[in-house]
Amino acid sequence: MRAYSRKELKRRRRAVAEAVGPEGVLIMPAAREVIRNRDVHYPFRQNSDFAWLTGFPEPDAVAVIAPRHRSGEFTLFCRPKDPERELWDGRRHGVEGAVEQFGADTAYTREELDEQLPVLLADRERIFYPLALDPEFDLCVLNWLQAVRAKARSGVTAPSELVSSDGILHAHRLIKSAAEADTMRRAARISAAAHRRLMRSARPGLGEQQLEAIFLNACAERGARHQAYQPIVGGGANACVLHYVDNDDDLRDGDLVLVDAGCELDGYASDITRTFPVSGRFSEPQRQLYDLVLKAQQAAIAAVKPGKRWDAPHKAALRVLTRGLVDLGLIEGDAADVPQLIKDEKYKPFYMHRTGHWLGMDVHDVGAYKQDRKWRPLEPGMVLTVEPGLYVSPDSDAPEAYRGIGIRIEDDVLVTEDGHEVLSRDVPKDAEEIERLMMQARRPVAAKTTPDNRTET
Repeated sequence: MRAYSRKELKRRRRAVAEAVGPEGVLIMPAAREVIRNRDVHYPFRQNSDFAWLTGFPEPDAVAVIAPRHRSGEFTLFCRPKDPERELWDGRRHGVEGAVEQFGADTAYTREELDEQLPVLLADRERIFYPLALDPEFDLCVLNWLQAVRAKARSGVTAPSELVSSDGILHAHRLIKSAAEADTMRRAARISAAAHRRLMRSARPGLGEQQLEAIFLNACAERGARHQAYQPIVGGGANACVLHYVDNDDDLRDGDLVLVDAGCELDGYASDITRTFPVSGRFSEPQRQLYDLVLKAQQAAIAAVKPGKRWDAPHKAALRVLTRGLVDLGLIEGDAADVPQLIKDEKYKPFYMHRTGHWLGMDVHDVGAYKQDRKWRPLEPGMVLTVEPGLYVSPDSDAPEAYRGIGIRIEDDVLVTEDGHEVLSRDVPKDAEEIERLMMQARRPVAAKTTPDNRTET
């Protein structure tokens, strides 16, 4: 199954059209190309809402969903075919491709927007679009609205409401279809293989950026050229910086290295973190903290099931982490004090983030975490990360043996009808399994003699 099949895209647009209703119109702009420096562009990445709705991969397009409109429900405005520009910049689908390949009922060139949008808006009550994200596009919408109002004497009524499109699109994007879940499963497998390669490759003296390069290459080899976010490769105390992306230090014997990295495949993100010893063996203090984080993650993942509230995994992780921090002497108190210690946020110096986020086309994906001011229940089709951690600053008052240790363990978890599926389960996270994989990679390969008496290794 493909997340961008014509059948899948048509199903999405039909669901959106039903939510928009015959009195509304949804207008969704594509992303623009962005200059990096002088005449060099950043790699183009399509707006996620636009991609989810249309599958159309080009910049500067505009999609319109106008239920029951005489010209059709789905109209796409895009760049025209241009042989000269295509010679320099690559193929364009044009209005013909918009209809034939992407299922538009009607297509126009981008230059026809000002003429055709007022026609699509006429006699509608409300406009749905991404409010206040792009001042230039806001102005375009207001100009189209004014053009409709100018026809009032001819009996045309103009929309009287501007409504954010987020509520409609993001509610649908939050629940992944079978095709989307399959794409995310494949993305997680690719990233998992890359993480395993890092465990086999890590050595004292290797650079953080070299591990990053190995990860990027391993993903690209398997068909995922792009990353869902900038990889984090933090050795030693660098792992205590939550969004460390310099990746320019050396890996040192005796340190841990935290790698938070995930590929993007067909527009869908993976997001995996593993922490492992540079030398291939955990020290005793490292192992104590690592096993505590792993135990917290296991408790959090167990709390992922339909009907459980969004915050259930976080609460489960906090209970385990706080009790463990007490047992290790990093927090004063005893087991009976744990509920109050959590209430007082005594864990915060060592664990300052929540235990997960939605995952999908965006690494921090769309969707409300609360409904009616309450944490929303988990539903089949939702995908979230589960990522507890512990970060003991080098400047901490904690026992010296723990200072400078940063650990996070993160997996991608799909909520299923009867529980959950860990999409990223192919990456080892048990400490002994990690050590076994790393030490196997360090074993010398026995030499053997070939039939022509050459020696191989």
